[in-house]
Amino acid sequence: MREIILDTETTGLNPQDGHRIVEIGCVELVNSIPTGRTWHCYLNPERHMPEQAYAVHGLSAEFLSDKPLFADTAEGFLDFIESAMLVIHNAKFDFGFLNAELERAARPPLTWDRIVDTLALARRRHPGAPASLDALCRRYGIDLSERDLHGALLDCRLLASVYVELVGGKQARLELAANGTQRSDVQGNTTAVVPRAVPLPSRLSAGEQEAHRAFVATLGDKPLWRRYE
Repeated sequence: MREIILDTETTGLNPQDGHRIVEIGCVELVNSIPTGRTWHCYLNPERHMPEQAYAVHGLSAEFLSDKPLFADTAEGFLDFIESAMLVIHNAKFDFGFLNAELERAARPPLTWDRIVDTLALARRRHPGAPASLDALCRRYGIDLSERDLHGALLDCRLLASVYVELVGGKQARLELAANGTQRSDVQGNTTAVVPRAVPLPSRLSAGEQEAHRAFVATLGDKPLWRRYE
């Protein structure tokens, strides 16, 4: 399964107030493993940079003045994310900004059914615990030493590591209960595992069965295999 970890940096908190995206970062995952493919760009917001936003990401209006407009990069961005699920921390924020930019560029909007919000996922998995990206990195022992300021691509790489832990760790996306009678999906929902009413027939041939019995007979009086006959 292909997923894209996505993050943006902006000039402010609300696109309806005229704020714009100034940086987009994307990291590709296949089966929850980073492939090494990324997409990243800085954008000219065509406006000044408020001090509060600059303090967060360190991107000045002067630095961004010669960067492309979102409309000029939209095709490359959309080609990279294609139809993949988009994994975003506090997704409503980025979702609103991305759709405002897509509308301004006369492009189709993103739809919420392709969004995975890791903030909501973290709050379900760790109720009452801090759920910021920094807090989740600390919880899972992920190195934060390079994160002096917010940066879209760096934050994507951190979130990729967090996301793997949120959906069950590096070994599996599903967690089996200790008693073997229940399983938990990535949202934490639990469903019963119902045995088959009629067991599947053996795929072993008569010759294979006889060969196995002959092999077990060579193992002594109480071989382990006898428990499973």
